[in-house]
Amino acid sequence: MNSIAKADLSHQPDSLYAWWRVAVALAIATVGGIGLWAPVVVLPIIEREYNVGRGGATLPYSAIMIGFAVGGVTLGRFTDRFGIVPPLLLGAVMLALGFIAAAFAGSFWQFVLIQAVLTGMLGSSSTFGPLVADITHWFQQRRGIAVAIVASGNYLAGAIWPRAMQWGIANYGWRHTYVVIGILCVITMAPLALLLRRRSPIAESHATVQSGPHETLAPPGYLQGLLMFAGVCCCVAMSMPQVHMVAYCVDLGYGPARGAEMLSLMLGMGVISRLSSGLIADKIGGVGTLIIGSTMQFLTLIFYLPFNGLTSLYVVSALFGLSQGGIVPSYALIVRQYFPARQAGLRVSLVLMSTVVGMALGGWMSGEIFDLTGSYRAAFLNGIAWNLVNMAIAFWLLFGGMRMRPALAV
Repeated sequence: MNSIAKADLSHQPDSLYAWWRVAVALAIATVGGIGLWAPVVVLPIIEREYNVGRGGATLPYSAIMIGFAVGGVTLGRFTDRFGIVPPLLLGAVMLALGFIAAAFAGSFWQFVLIQAVLTGMLGSSSTFGPLVADITHWFQQRRGIAVAIVASGNYLAGAIWPRAMQWGIANYGWRHTYVVIGILCVITMAPLALLLRRRSPIAESHATVQSGPHETLAPPGYLQGLLMFAGVCCCVAMSMPQVHMVAYCVDLGYGPARGAEMLSLMLGMGVISRLSSGLIADKIGGVGTLIIGSTMQFLTLIFYLPFNGLTSLYVVSALFGLSQGGIVPSYALIVRQYFPARQAGLRVSLVLMSTVVGMALGGWMSGEIFDLTGSYRAAFLNGIAWNLVNMAIAFWLLFGGMRMRPALAV
Protein backbone atom coordinates (compact mmCIF):
# COMPACT_ATOMS: atom_id res chain seq x y z
CA MET A 1 0.00 0.00 0.00
CA ASN A 2 2.81 2.39 0.91
CA SER A 3 4.61 1.67 -2.36
CA ILE A 4 1.44 2.45 -4.32
CA ALA A 5 0.95 5.70 -2.42
CA LYS A 6 4.57 6.66 -3.07
CA ALA A 7 4.14 5.96 -6.78
CA ASP A 8 0.94 8.03 -6.93
CA LEU A 9 2.57 10.97 -5.17
CA SER A 10 5.81 10.76 -7.11
CA HIS A 11 6.99 14.13 -8.43
CA GLN A 12 8.20 12.60 -11.67
CA PRO A 13 7.21 13.30 -15.27
CA ASP A 14 3.81 11.87 -16.29
CA SER A 15 3.02 11.13 -12.61
CA LEU A 16 -0.20 11.86 -10.74
CA TYR A 17 1.48 14.97 -9.36
CA ALA A 18 2.23 16.16 -12.91
CA TRP A 19 -1.47 15.92 -13.78
CA TRP A 20 -2.33 17.77 -10.58
CA ARG A 21 -0.05 20.59 -11.78
CA VAL A 22 -1.95 20.60 -15.06
CA ALA A 23 -5.21 21.18 -13.17
CA VAL A 24 -3.73 24.05 -11.14
CA ALA A 25 -2.13 25.60 -14.23
CA LEU A 26 -5.43 25.38 -16.10
CA ALA A 27 -7.21 27.22 -13.30
CA ILE A 28 -4.59 29.98 -13.30
CA ALA A 29 -4.73 30.33 -17.08
CA THR A 30 -8.51 30.52 -17.02
CA VAL A 31 -8.51 33.38 -14.51
CA GLY A 32 -5.53 35.20 -16.02
CA GLY A 33 -6.95 34.90 -19.53
CA ILE A 34 -9.58 37.53 -18.73
CA GLY A 35 -7.04 40.17 -19.72
CA LEU A 36 -7.21 39.02 -23.34
CA TRP A 37 -11.00 39.11 -23.71
CA ALA A 38 -12.13 42.11 -21.69
CA PRO A 39 -11.20 44.63 -24.46
CA VAL A 40 -13.24 42.58 -26.96
CA VAL A 41 -16.35 42.72 -24.77
CA VAL A 42 -16.10 46.47 -24.13
CA LEU A 43 -15.10 47.35 -27.72
CA PRO A 44 -18.48 48.92 -28.66
CA ILE A 45 -18.57 50.79 -25.33
CA ILE A 46 -15.05 52.19 -25.81
CA GLU A 47 -15.99 53.27 -29.33
CA ARG A 48 -18.90 55.33 -27.99
CA GLU A 49 -17.43 56.57 -24.71
CA TYR A 50 -14.16 57.87 -26.16
CA ASN A 51 -15.63 58.82 -29.56
CA VAL A 52 -13.19 56.79 -31.69
CA GLY A 53 -13.68 54.78 -34.88
CA ARG A 54 -13.79 51.01 -35.09
CA GLY A 55 -10.07 50.87 -35.82
CA GLY A 56 -9.36 53.10 -32.81
CA ALA A 57 -11.62 51.03 -30.58
CA THR A 58 -9.54 47.94 -31.36
CA LEU A 59 -6.34 49.66 -30.18
CA PRO A 60 -6.84 48.65 -26.51
CA TYR A 61 -7.02 45.02 -27.65
CA SER A 62 -3.98 45.40 -29.90
CA ALA A 63 -2.09 47.17 -27.11
CA ILE A 64 -2.84 44.47 -24.59
CA MET A 65 -1.78 41.76 -27.04
CA ILE A 66 1.51 43.48 -27.88
CA GLY A 67 2.21 43.96 -24.19
CA PHE A 68 1.22 40.34 -23.64
CA ALA A 69 3.71 39.26 -26.32
CA VAL A 70 6.63 41.30 -24.94
CA GLY A 71 5.90 40.22 -21.39
CA GLY A 72 5.59 36.58 -22.39
CA VAL A 73 9.13 36.50 -23.80
CA THR A 74 10.63 38.38 -20.85
CA LEU A 75 8.85 36.27 -18.26
CA GLY A 76 9.56 33.10 -20.26
CA ARG A 77 13.28 33.68 -19.93
CA PHE A 78 12.78 34.50 -16.26
CA THR A 79 10.90 31.20 -15.85
CA ASP A 80 13.85 29.26 -17.34
CA ARG A 81 16.06 30.61 -14.54
CA PHE A 82 13.82 30.93 -11.49
CA GLY A 83 10.76 28.77 -12.07
CA ILE A 84 7.14 29.65 -12.75
CA VAL A 85 6.02 30.99 -9.35
CA PRO A 86 7.64 34.49 -9.37
CA PRO A 87 6.19 35.38 -12.81
CA LEU A 88 2.74 34.16 -11.76
CA LEU A 89 2.75 36.17 -8.54
CA LEU A 90 3.83 39.27 -10.45
CA GLY A 91 1.11 38.60 -13.01
CA ALA A 92 -1.61 38.30 -10.37
CA VAL A 93 -0.73 41.65 -8.78
CA MET A 94 -0.25 43.52 -12.05
CA LEU A 95 -3.45 42.12 -13.56
CA ALA A 96 -5.41 43.37 -10.56
CA LEU A 97 -3.77 46.80 -10.75
CA GLY A 98 -4.37 46.92 -14.50
CA PHE A 99 -8.11 46.35 -14.30
CA ILE A 100 -8.58 48.73 -11.39
CA ALA A 101 -6.48 51.46 -13.01
CA ALA A 102 -8.33 51.02 -16.33
CA ALA A 103 -11.62 51.54 -14.50
CA PHE A 104 -10.42 55.00 -13.44
CA ALA A 105 -8.81 55.97 -16.78
CA GLY A 106 -9.78 59.51 -17.69
CA SER A 107 -8.83 59.39 -21.36
CA PHE A 108 -8.65 56.92 -24.22
CA TRP A 109 -4.85 56.90 -24.34
CA GLN A 110 -4.59 56.34 -20.60
CA PHE A 111 -6.85 53.32 -21.04
CA VAL A 112 -4.70 52.01 -23.91
CA LEU A 113 -1.42 52.46 -21.98
CA ILE A 114 -2.76 50.73 -18.88
CA GLN A 115 -3.96 47.81 -20.98
CA ALA A 116 -0.59 47.47 -22.69
CA VAL A 117 1.71 47.67 -19.65
CA LEU A 118 -0.16 46.46 -16.58
CA THR A 119 -2.83 44.12 -17.95
CA GLY A 120 -0.91 42.72 -20.91
CA MET A 121 2.88 42.91 -20.44
CA LEU A 122 3.08 42.41 -16.67
CA GLY A 123 -0.25 40.70 -16.03
CA SER A 124 -1.83 38.10 -18.31
CA SER A 125 1.42 37.28 -20.13
CA SER A 126 2.63 35.02 -17.32
CA THR A 127 -0.40 32.76 -17.70
CA PHE A 128 0.25 31.62 -21.26
CA GLY A 129 3.74 31.10 -22.73
CA PRO A 130 5.65 30.67 -19.44
CA LEU A 131 2.94 28.43 -17.98
CA VAL A 132 2.80 26.24 -21.12
CA ALA A 133 6.60 25.99 -21.20
CA ASP A 134 6.69 24.98 -17.54
CA ILE A 135 4.22 22.14 -18.02
CA THR A 136 6.27 20.66 -20.90
CA HIS A 137 8.97 19.78 -18.35
CA TRP A 138 6.56 17.54 -16.47
CA PHE A 139 5.56 15.27 -19.36
CA GLN A 140 7.29 12.97 -21.82
CA GLN A 141 4.67 10.43 -22.92
CA ARG A 142 1.55 12.65 -22.84
CA ARG A 143 3.04 16.07 -23.47
CA GLY A 144 0.60 16.88 -26.28
CA ILE A 145 -2.57 16.55 -24.24
CA ALA A 146 -0.96 18.19 -21.18
CA VAL A 147 0.06 21.26 -23.21
CA ALA A 148 -3.39 21.36 -24.84
CA ILE A 149 -5.15 21.35 -21.47
CA VAL A 150 -3.08 24.22 -20.07
CA ALA A 151 -3.32 26.18 -23.33
CA SER A 152 -7.11 25.75 -23.15
CA GLY A 153 -7.14 28.12 -20.20
CA ASN A 154 -7.30 31.24 -22.32
CA TYR A 155 -10.16 29.69 -24.33
CA LEU A 156 -12.02 28.75 -21.16
CA ALA A 157 -11.53 32.35 -20.11
CA GLY A 158 -13.08 33.42 -23.41
CA ALA A 159 -15.98 31.02 -22.94
CA ILE A 160 -16.71 32.08 -19.35
CA TRP A 161 -15.78 35.74 -18.99
CA PRO A 162 -17.58 37.53 -21.87
CA ARG A 163 -21.07 36.56 -20.73
CA ALA A 164 -20.20 37.27 -17.08
CA MET A 165 -18.82 40.66 -18.10
CA GLN A 166 -21.91 41.45 -20.17
CA TRP A 167 -24.06 40.79 -17.12
CA GLY A 168 -21.86 42.96 -14.93
CA ILE A 169 -21.76 45.78 -17.47
CA ALA A 170 -25.54 45.70 -17.96
CA ASN A 171 -26.19 45.88 -14.21
CA TYR A 172 -23.29 47.92 -12.82
CA GLY A 173 -21.44 49.52 -15.74
CA TRP A 174 -18.10 48.60 -17.27
CA ARG A 175 -15.94 50.52 -14.79
CA HIS A 176 -17.38 48.82 -11.70
CA THR A 177 -17.12 45.48 -13.48
CA TYR A 178 -13.43 46.09 -14.15
CA VAL A 179 -12.76 46.80 -10.45
CA VAL A 180 -14.44 43.56 -9.37
CA ILE A 181 -12.46 41.57 -11.96
CA GLY A 182 -9.19 43.05 -10.71
CA ILE A 183 -9.88 42.04 -7.13
CA LEU A 184 -10.99 38.57 -8.19
CA CYS A 185 -7.78 38.01 -10.17
CA VAL A 186 -5.37 38.63 -7.30
CA ILE A 187 -7.30 36.70 -4.64
CA THR A 188 -7.49 33.60 -6.83
CA MET A 189 -4.26 33.58 -8.84
CA ALA A 190 -1.77 34.26 -6.05
CA PRO A 191 -2.72 31.29 -3.82
CA LEU A 192 -2.87 28.98 -6.84
CA ALA A 193 0.59 30.10 -7.98
CA LEU A 194 2.11 29.10 -4.64
CA LEU A 195 0.94 25.52 -5.24
CA LEU A 196 3.43 25.25 -8.15
CA ARG A 197 6.61 25.88 -6.12
CA ARG A 198 8.19 22.49 -6.85
CA ARG A 199 10.64 22.53 -9.78
CA SER A 200 10.70 19.82 -12.44
CA PRO A 201 13.13 16.94 -11.74
CA ILE A 202 14.10 16.71 -15.41
CA ALA A 203 17.76 17.64 -15.77
CA GLU A 204 18.96 18.92 -19.14
CA SER A 205 20.99 15.80 -19.86
CA HIS A 206 18.04 13.56 -19.09
CA ALA A 207 15.64 15.70 -21.14
CA THR A 208 17.91 15.61 -24.15
CA VAL A 209 17.88 11.84 -24.20
CA GLN A 210 14.28 11.21 -23.24
CA SER A 211 12.16 14.03 -24.62
CA GLY A 212 12.57 13.24 -28.29
CA PRO A 213 14.99 14.09 -31.09
CA HIS A 214 16.41 17.57 -31.29
CA GLU A 215 17.35 17.45 -34.93
CA THR A 216 16.51 20.65 -36.78
CA LEU A 217 15.08 21.14 -40.25
CA ALA A 218 17.26 24.22 -40.70
CA PRO A 219 19.64 26.38 -38.64
CA PRO A 220 18.00 27.06 -35.25
CA GLY A 221 17.59 30.78 -35.84
CA TYR A 222 15.94 30.19 -39.20
CA LEU A 223 13.55 27.58 -37.82
CA GLN A 224 12.68 29.82 -34.88
CA GLY A 225 11.96 32.72 -37.22
CA LEU A 226 9.88 30.57 -39.55
CA LEU A 227 7.75 29.30 -36.68
CA MET A 228 7.26 32.85 -35.44
CA PHE A 229 6.16 34.06 -38.88
CA ALA A 230 3.75 31.13 -39.12
CA GLY A 231 2.37 32.13 -35.72
CA VAL A 232 1.72 35.68 -36.93
CA CYS A 233 -0.04 34.45 -40.07
CA CYS A 234 -2.38 31.99 -38.40
CA CYS A 235 -3.43 34.45 -35.74
CA VAL A 236 -4.06 37.39 -38.06
CA ALA A 237 -6.64 35.06 -39.60
CA MET A 238 -7.86 33.80 -36.22
CA SER A 239 -8.37 37.29 -34.79
CA MET A 240 -11.03 38.40 -37.28
CA PRO A 241 -13.94 36.42 -35.75
CA GLN A 242 -12.58 36.46 -32.21
CA VAL A 243 -11.93 40.19 -31.90
CA HIS A 244 -14.81 41.54 -33.96
CA MET A 245 -17.67 39.12 -33.31
CA VAL A 246 -19.37 41.39 -30.74
CA ALA A 247 -19.04 44.46 -32.97
CA TYR A 248 -20.08 42.43 -36.05
CA CYS A 249 -23.30 41.37 -34.35
CA VAL A 250 -24.00 44.96 -33.30
CA ASP A 251 -23.60 46.09 -36.92
CA LEU A 252 -25.94 43.34 -38.13
CA GLY A 253 -28.57 44.44 -35.61
CA TYR A 254 -28.34 41.41 -33.32
CA GLY A 255 -26.92 43.33 -30.35
CA PRO A 256 -23.80 42.88 -28.18
CA ALA A 257 -25.31 40.13 -26.01
CA ARG A 258 -25.68 37.86 -29.05
CA GLY A 259 -22.12 38.62 -30.06
CA ALA A 260 -20.86 37.75 -26.59
CA GLU A 261 -22.79 34.47 -26.74
CA MET A 262 -21.24 33.61 -30.10
CA LEU A 263 -17.77 34.46 -28.80
CA SER A 264 -18.32 32.25 -25.76
CA LEU A 265 -19.60 29.44 -27.99
CA MET A 266 -16.63 29.82 -30.32
CA LEU A 267 -14.11 29.66 -27.52
CA GLY A 268 -15.95 26.89 -25.72
CA MET A 269 -15.70 24.81 -28.88
CA GLY A 270 -12.06 25.88 -29.01
CA VAL A 271 -11.49 24.08 -25.73
CA ILE A 272 -12.85 20.86 -27.25
CA SER A 273 -10.66 21.44 -30.29
CA ARG A 274 -7.58 22.02 -28.15
CA LEU A 275 -8.08 18.86 -26.11
CA SER A 276 -8.75 16.76 -29.21
CA SER A 277 -5.69 18.21 -30.91
CA GLY A 278 -3.57 17.36 -27.88
CA LEU A 279 -4.58 13.71 -28.16
CA ILE A 280 -3.89 13.79 -31.90
CA ALA A 281 -0.51 15.46 -31.36
CA ASP A 282 0.58 12.62 -29.07
CA LYS A 283 0.01 10.31 -32.05
CA ILE A 284 1.19 12.30 -35.08
CA GLY A 285 3.30 15.14 -33.63
CA GLY A 286 3.05 18.91 -33.61
CA VAL A 287 3.59 19.56 -37.33
CA GLY A 288 0.80 17.22 -38.45
CA THR A 289 -1.56 18.73 -35.89
CA LEU A 290 -0.67 22.22 -37.10
CA ILE A 291 -1.57 21.27 -40.68
CA ILE A 292 -4.95 19.87 -39.66
CA GLY A 293 -5.84 22.94 -37.59
CA SER A 294 -4.68 25.46 -40.18
CA THR A 295 -6.57 23.76 -43.01
CA MET A 296 -9.79 23.55 -40.98
CA GLN A 297 -9.50 27.20 -39.93
CA PHE A 298 -9.11 28.21 -43.58
CA LEU A 299 -12.27 26.34 -44.58
CA THR A 300 -14.43 27.70 -41.77
CA LEU A 301 -13.30 31.29 -42.36
CA ILE A 302 -14.72 30.96 -45.86
CA PHE A 303 -18.12 30.04 -44.36
CA TYR A 304 -18.41 33.51 -42.80
CA LEU A 305 -18.63 35.10 -46.25
CA PRO A 306 -22.02 33.74 -47.42
CA PHE A 307 -23.67 33.26 -44.01
CA ASN A 308 -24.64 36.19 -41.77
CA GLY A 309 -28.04 35.14 -40.45
CA LEU A 310 -28.37 34.77 -36.69
CA THR A 311 -28.67 30.98 -36.63
CA SER A 312 -26.01 30.45 -39.29
CA LEU A 313 -23.57 32.70 -37.38
CA TYR A 314 -24.00 30.56 -34.26
CA VAL A 315 -23.29 27.45 -36.33
CA VAL A 316 -20.29 28.90 -38.18
CA SER A 317 -18.84 30.31 -34.94
CA ALA A 318 -19.09 26.88 -33.34
CA LEU A 319 -17.37 25.31 -36.36
CA PHE A 320 -14.66 27.97 -36.29
CA GLY A 321 -14.00 27.22 -32.63
CA LEU A 322 -13.74 23.51 -33.36
CA SER A 323 -11.31 24.15 -36.20
CA GLN A 324 -8.67 26.44 -34.72
CA GLY A 325 -8.17 25.48 -31.09
CA GLY A 326 -5.24 23.15 -31.70
CA ILE A 327 -3.10 25.48 -33.81
CA VAL A 328 -1.30 27.49 -31.13
CA PRO A 329 -0.38 24.55 -28.81
CA SER A 330 1.15 22.81 -31.83
CA TYR A 331 3.90 25.44 -31.96
CA ALA A 332 4.92 24.67 -28.37
CA LEU A 333 5.19 20.96 -29.21
CA ILE A 334 7.27 21.67 -32.34
CA VAL A 335 9.64 23.86 -30.32
CA ARG A 336 10.07 21.17 -27.66
CA GLN A 337 10.84 18.61 -30.37
CA TYR A 338 13.55 20.61 -32.11
CA PHE A 339 15.15 22.67 -29.33
CA PRO A 340 16.80 21.78 -25.97
CA ALA A 341 14.65 21.66 -22.84
CA ARG A 342 16.75 24.32 -21.07
CA GLN A 343 15.62 26.83 -23.72
CA ALA A 344 11.93 25.94 -23.52
CA GLY A 345 10.72 28.98 -21.59
CA LEU A 346 12.33 31.47 -23.96
CA ARG A 347 11.72 29.67 -27.26
CA VAL A 348 8.15 28.61 -26.54
CA SER A 349 7.36 32.14 -25.37
CA LEU A 350 8.94 33.63 -28.52
CA VAL A 351 6.73 31.54 -30.77
CA LEU A 352 3.63 32.09 -28.68
CA MET A 353 4.53 35.80 -28.63
CA SER A 354 4.31 35.80 -32.41
CA THR A 355 0.79 34.35 -32.26
CA VAL A 356 -0.18 37.15 -29.90
CA VAL A 357 1.36 39.72 -32.25
CA GLY A 358 -0.72 38.16 -35.01
CA MET A 359 -3.87 38.56 -32.93
CA ALA A 360 -3.00 42.19 -32.20
CA LEU A 361 -2.16 42.93 -35.83
CA GLY A 362 -5.21 41.13 -37.15
CA GLY A 363 -7.58 42.79 -34.68
CA TRP A 364 -6.35 46.27 -35.61
CA MET A 365 -6.12 45.49 -39.32
CA SER A 366 -9.69 44.21 -39.46
CA GLY A 367 -10.94 47.37 -37.75
CA GLU A 368 -9.09 49.58 -40.21
CA ILE A 369 -10.41 47.57 -43.16
CA PHE A 370 -13.92 47.98 -41.77
CA ASP A 371 -13.45 51.75 -41.49
CA LEU A 372 -12.24 51.89 -45.11
CA THR A 373 -14.87 49.62 -46.66
CA GLY A 374 -17.86 49.93 -44.32
CA SER A 375 -18.19 46.15 -43.92
CA TYR A 376 -16.33 43.11 -42.65
CA ARG A 377 -16.30 41.17 -45.93
CA ALA A 378 -12.88 42.47 -47.00
CA ALA A 379 -11.58 41.81 -43.47
CA PHE A 380 -12.62 38.16 -43.72
CA LEU A 381 -10.88 37.90 -47.10
CA ASN A 382 -7.74 39.41 -45.58
CA GLY A 383 -7.80 36.75 -42.85
CA ILE A 384 -8.21 33.98 -45.41
CA ALA A 385 -5.14 35.21 -47.33
CA TRP A 386 -2.96 35.18 -44.19
CA ASN A 387 -4.23 31.69 -43.35
CA LEU A 388 -3.06 30.43 -46.75
CA VAL A 389 0.47 31.57 -45.95
CA ASN A 390 0.36 29.71 -42.65
CA MET A 391 -0.78 26.55 -44.42
CA ALA A 392 2.11 26.84 -46.88
CA ILE A 393 4.64 27.06 -44.03
CA ALA A 394 3.08 24.09 -42.21
CA PHE A 395 3.27 21.90 -45.31
CA TRP A 396 6.88 22.97 -45.89
CA LEU A 397 7.75 21.92 -42.36
CA LEU A 398 6.14 18.53 -42.92
CA PHE A 399 7.61 17.66 -46.30
CA GLY A 400 10.93 19.43 -45.76
CA GLY A 401 11.35 17.56 -42.50
CA MET A 402 10.61 14.20 -44.16
CA ARG A 403 13.33 14.76 -46.74
CA MET A 404 15.98 15.81 -44.23
CA ARG A 405 15.47 13.44 -41.31
CA PRO A 406 17.22 10.39 -42.82
CA ALA A 407 20.39 12.41 -43.42
CA LEU A 408 20.26 13.88 -39.92
CA ALA A 409 19.75 10.48 -38.35
CA VAL A 410 22.98 9.05 -39.81
